[in-house]
Amino acid sequence: MRKLLIILCLLLFSFALKAQDFGLSFSYFIPKNGYFSVPVTPFSIRGVGFDLNRFLAIESGFTLYRISGMGVKGLPYESKNPLIGPFFSLMVPLELVITFNFDNQAFKLKGGGFAFYNFDTKINEGNLDRELKDYLGWEILNSDFSVNNNLGYGYHFGAEYIVYFSKKFGISFEAYYLAGASPLDMKGTYKGIPSDGDFIVEESADYQDAELDFTGYELSIGILFAP
Repeated sequence: MRKLLIILCLLLFSFALKAQDFGLSFSYFIPKNGYFSVPVTPFSIRGVGFDLNRFLAIESGFTLYRISGMGVKGLPYESKNPLIGPFFSLMVPLELVITFNFDNQAFKLKGGGFAFYNFDTKINEGNLDRELKDYLGWEILNSDFSVNNNLGYGYHFGAEYIVYFSKKFGISFEAYYLAGASPLDMKGTYKGIPSDGDFIVEESADYQDAELDFTGYELSIGILFAP
């Protein structure tokens, strides 16, 4: 974790030096079938990039999130509860931006892709046990599963509204929809008592299609600076 913080500090310093203008933001992420999540302050910088012309720009940045809980897709059953979490996730977007300027205000349409990588990933064993028990129709069930961290990708789109109080300072409000996933390599064992039995049964499972469902809504409030 210490190495990660050092890398993020270097990225933050590098962005601040190279960007024509840059922003610090505080974001909230609401995952599908997950728990409300927040960034690890102050490791979030967004809106860094360069202009292609008056109306088009390329922007990037990063946000380090502490994800409270996130869903899994690709299971034999449809999961409605977060099965993974809590964990940390570094999310890096790359987007094309169309800007409409109105006096001291601006409206931006944004869309593109993003990549993410997770740290300290954990399985929510309580939720997984309950969902497997209901899916199989067992009376009692305990599971022992493992997952691996893999680089994930996705797409996102949204909009940003900016109010400029001077040529060097403004406040922005953003809203995005994100849809991404990463392989989990989820496998393990579960044991318990089936509803039609009176003895303990143990079975193994390998969910090769299981993916972390990095889908949800991101809401951000940011401060923009110009040199």
